Amino acid sequence: MMHDAIRDFSKQFEFEPVIQNKENWKKYGKFLVCGMGGSNLASELLKAWRPKLDIQTFRDYGLPAVVDPDRMIIASSYSGNTEETLSSFDEARQYSLPLVALSAGGKLKERALAQKIPYVEIPATGIQPRSALGFSFRALARLMGLEDAITESAHLATILKPNEIEPQGKKLAETLKDHVPVIYASLRNFAIAYNWKIKLNETGKIPAFYNLFPELNHNEMSGFDRKEKSEHLSERFSFLFLKDAEDRPEIKERVEVLELQLRDRHLPVTALNMNGERLEKMFNSLLLADWVAVHTAAIYGHEAEQVPMIEEFKKKITS
Repeated sequence: MMHDAIRDFSKQFEFEPVIQNKENWKKYGKFLVCGMGGSNLASELLKAWRPKLDIQTFRDYGLPAVVDPDRMIIASSYSGNTEETLSSFDEARQYSLPLVALSAGGKLKERALAQKIPYVEIPATGIQPRSALGFSFRALARLMGLEDAITESAHLATILKPNEIEPQGKKLAETLKDHVPVIYASLRNFAIAYNWKIKLNETGKIPAFYNLFPELNHNEMSGFDRKEKSEHLSERFSFLFLKDAEDRPEIKERVEVLELQLRDRHLPVTALNMNGERLEKMFNSLLLADWVAVHTAAIYGHEAEQVPMIEEFKKKITS
């Protein structure tokens, strides 16, 4: 269940990825990760860890209109049966582009092994893809040849303490009750803010949105300049600011000023400081998001793990 997946999350960093068909693997410096939903989240986390990495993420059928032939294409599907990702795999094969794959099984595994494509198998523990970020992070790092990411992330197995974060997550879920969360962060922390939104959507079963500094200061914030005839439109929003000591001074100033502006307009704001070394602060924030989401689901009487509306949609488009 979801509670167990969160409590056991740190153990995922004990996973030692093995590349099958490694004789056909070659090191590249540029990457295109093709995946949907929880299967593409780890690629953005790798870029948040090392912003200079040339990683692009593709969330659609097939491949982008222009693909660099010197860019490794990584087909990522936790189930191995995601139709968009399978179409990306097939198109990459069609054009003889550099290709590797990862999954917990399914058709993607079958195709990769049958066609001698370098492949990493993620443990099939029965958890949801959004809960398998440790597995995915390490699998992607191994396929990309980022051994420093493998080494650094291994320490998280002992550093992360999911149980100690739960009380804060439960308290924050209660604070957010009857509000729609809006998560704000710096561009560098895009992956963290986006993951917060996804966890609140899929696990919490509530609307949630995110945006990034400094772009939001040029447009979105104006939508919350409450006036008498429009203030009812803002009254259900609650803002979560992800504050990072590594952010540029200009970004920190923007965060502080906007926080004051929103409070002056009587809108609820919660500031969350991201502390620790880079990977530690990233994954601690995501663990907090997990606990907020699972307790949010409980508040509204939802089952946290399954995603029935998504499953219903899949059946309708394939029927």
